[in-house]
This record gives sequence, C-alpha cells and structure tokens, in this order.
Amino acid sequence: MKTSLGDKLTDEINFLSELGIEPKRIFRNLSTAELVEFSIKTNEGVLSNKGSLVVETGKFTGRSPDDKFIVDDKLTHDVVSWGKINRPISEENFENIYSRMKATCENKTVFIFDGYVGADEENRIPIRVITDKAWHCLFSTQIFIRPKSDELREHTPIYTLLSLTDFRGRPESDGTRSETFIILNFSKGIILIGSTSYAGEIKKAFFSIMNFILPKKEIFPMHCSANIGKSGDTCLFFGLSGTGKTTLSADPHRFLIGDDEHGWSSKGIFNFEGGCYAKCINLKKEKEPQIWNAIRFGTVMENIVVDKITREPDFDNNRLTENTRVVYPLENIPGAVIPSIATHPQVIIFLTADAFGVMPPISKLTKNGAMYHFMSGYTSKLAGTERGITEPKETFSQCFGAPFMPLHASLYAKMLGEKISKFNTRVFLINTGWSGGPYGIGKRIDLKHTRSMVTSAINGELEKVKYIKQDIFNLLIPTSCPNVPSEILDPKNTWNDKREYEITAKKLASLFISNFEKFGRTSQEIKNAGPKII
Repeated sequence: MKTSLGDKLTDEINFLSELGIEPKRIFRNLSTAELVEFSIKTNEGVLSNKGSLVVETGKFTGRSPDDKFIVDDKLTHDVVSWGKINRPISEENFENIYSRMKATCENKTVFIFDGYVGADEENRIPIRVITDKAWHCLFSTQIFIRPKSDELREHTPIYTLLSLTDFRGRPESDGTRSETFIILNFSKGIILIGSTSYAGEIKKAFFSIMNFILPKKEIFPMHCSANIGKSGDTCLFFGLSGTGKTTLSADPHRFLIGDDEHGWSSKGIFNFEGGCYAKCINLKKEKEPQIWNAIRFGTVMENIVVDKITREPDFDNNRLTENTRVVYPLENIPGAVIPSIATHPQVIIFLTADAFGVMPPISKLTKNGAMYHFMSGYTSKLAGTERGITEPKETFSQCFGAPFMPLHASLYAKMLGEKISKFNTRVFLINTGWSGGPYGIGKRIDLKHTRSMVTSAINGELEKVKYIKQDIFNLLIPTSCPNVPSEILDPKNTWNDKREYEITAKKLASLFISNFEKFGRTSQEIKNAGPKII
C-alpha cells in the first residue's frame, strides 16, 4: 500500500486497516492546490476563468432522498421516526454492502479528509471522509471544519463516511431501492454512499448525524443559516433548499455565521460547517456580491456550464440542472465569523417559496404559530434540488429539513418552543416565492423587497407598525414596512381576480390542515395557530 505520507504505515492507515479498508493508494488531507491538481490531472474537472474547479456530477444533479436508509438496530429501533423519509435497512444488508465496498477499495486510490462537524469545540464531532474522487475530498475540505496541524496529529474520527461513486448496490439482495444508496449506521459510526457523484449527499449525511445525536445533549439542531449584526444581534433563517437561506444571510451589512446548519445550545448558536454550499442559478454580481466574490481558486462549481474556450461560467445556463452549486470556505466571505459561534438569536425568520402565490410576503408568528409552521415546513420544492423535480411543486418538509431529521418532528418543535420562550425570540414567516398569481402567472417577489423586510424584522421596525389578521392562514400581516410597497403586503391585493385568490388560498390551507394530521396527537394550542377554512 502506498500513501502520500511515506512508506511507513501511520496510525491513520492502521485505522483504515482496522475497518478492513485497504486501498491501493491513500492521499490524506492534501492541500487545496494539490487536490485541484489531482482533479485536473484525472479529468475530474477543469478550471474556470475565476480560478474555481468546475465539475459535472453526471446522472445525479441533486439529492436522492428515496435512496437514503438508516440501519435498524437496538440504538435506533425505538427512537427513529420510521416511514417514507427514514427508511430502515437491516444490519445484515448493511454488512453485505460494506463488505463489498471494502473489497472494491483494494484496487482504488482514495482521498481522505479529516476534520470536524461543529464549530463549538465542546460539541463538535471528529469525522473522516474517504472518497474515490479528489474533488469530493476538496468539497469536504471546503464545507467542513478543517483541523489545525496539532489537532490533525491527535485526530480520531467518531464517524467515518465511505463514498465510492462507481459502486452499485444490488436492490434485489441488498434491500436498497436502486443501485444508489446513502446508508447511516449510528451504532458503528459508518456512513456508506454509492453510485452517486452529487457531493451534497456527503454534506447532508453528516447533518443527519448531528440531528440524531445533539437532542440527547439538549442542543437544538437546525436547518438554517445565521448572521449577526455589529451590536451582537443574531438572526436565524430557516428554509428548504432554494428558499433564500444562503442569499439572505450573506448580507454585506451583517456578519455571516453560516449558511445552512447550526446548533442552539445553552450558550448560544454554532455553525456545523466551515463553508457554504450556495445555489447559483442566475447568480448576478449586483444582486449577490458576496457569493459572486467568494468564487475563486479552491472553490468547486458543480454542474455550471462554462465556455470551452474562455472558461467563463454562464450562471444563467440550466442545461445540466437548475440546481447549480458552488462550495467555498467561510473565510471567502468578508467579515465572516470564525470560529462561527454567536449569541442566542433575537429574531428567527422562516422562509417559504410559495408557488401558489397566496402566502403573505411577511407575517409575524406567535410561539405556537412558529411551532406549527416549523412542524409543517411548507414550501414549493424548486426545480433541480431533487431528482424528478422540473418545476416548483408544493411540499411539506417537517422542521424545514425532513430528509435529515431522524427523530419525530414534535421533539424538534418542542425544543424550538422552549428556546423562543426562554430567550424572547421574535419569529417571522417570509414568502420568497410568487405574488399576484401562482407560478406561471404571478411574479417572483422582488429580492430587494425581501431584503428590506428582513432588515425591518431584525432592526425592530416591524414592532412599531400595525398588523391585520389574515383569516385563512391565521397570520398577522404588517400594514406597512420600510422600503416595501404597502399594496403587496396583503397578497390578495396583488391578484386581479380576488375570487380566484380566495379559492387558491383555501386550497393551500386545506393542504396545511391535511398534512398536519400526520403528526397525530399534538397540542391543541399549536393546531389552533395554523390555517383555517372558514
């Protein structure tokens, strides 16, 4: 066995041997430049004129949630919320797949990233990512928290992820749905990924791990972005992919803590990651300057079309997918908070991209209303974020991240409610979707107006205005908001056909009510805070 560390077997190599993984050649924690060189040398990608590595992920340009499984064993059997989202797989099937993957590694060169998930040193977990792609290792290097040299010498992973992009499952005998699989084994601390090159699976697998282990430590895990102002006022942005978490948290007037995954402990909040994974279809420098300027050498651009000669990226081109992405380290954002730890949030913003065009651009939520909408997790899933999604489609993803939440939604909602009460956090629901009609008829709400709403929510301006009750959705709508046309605040005003608005709004409200029935016995106070059909 050859390694990049010399001929002598190191503790790290011995660790792999203990797992039964003995690759042909190992490269561990290479520098960004070395990983870029490897990727280009092996034709994994090319350089853009911005200096970033450009790669294509092939068949899979988004996550494959139907191919994700959790090993059903003594640790998980009675605590995981099993169902369509959290699918069980047997210990025997896991071992069969794992055994074949280890055998496959014998003829492979693999790349290892050792680092951490969690900026809070008291609550972080040491991880190891083993991949057969140099660019996947570069992705891991940029998205997770990189160890210092002295930490690296003492690094012992608690969770190890093995990803082989060309390894295919056998559905007829493995218990998988297809040749593709993402399998989490909490008891053994092993994650297996096969037959997909979409790097988002690596990132989200570790998010799922944190969502399982942190509640036991009374830490609230959250699918949200976060930033902080000069006065120390922290704000959280919850929302599914494509709703604007990354865009709205990258505010040049505030400091970025993180763009996607955080924990809320008794001390405050902390980022799980050391980088950002931004969606960049239709990216414009004038609209999102921080993300635009973050794209430079060392970043990875996924499925973004570039000119073959000039290598200039065409961010408007969706030939490969709508779900074009770029991953970059936090330090590429000016003023980013590193280590990414902050105070208890004063404001929480739930983001939804409503394709019906009937949700208010902004509304204020009570604690029970916040718990209701958190459990509901309504948005319109945008094209490209998952396989088969070609246009916006309504969805309810509990906790704004159902595919990554192994436990029951009520447990996470209870933690949210307790935090809101303890720290007097204000909560708002913002629609970044359509207005004046549904998708195809109405228009997407102007980003500059959404930014103004966010600013007013954070700085307390919306505490000074009057509110009206929207009966169907049971929401409090402000009658005014600085730098936002007042006529768009009540969505009914933006529709030409008011009767059609009522019909469409009631249709969405009925979907809310029907969806909430799946939670079974839930506090009546929370149920009463949701939409009503009058």
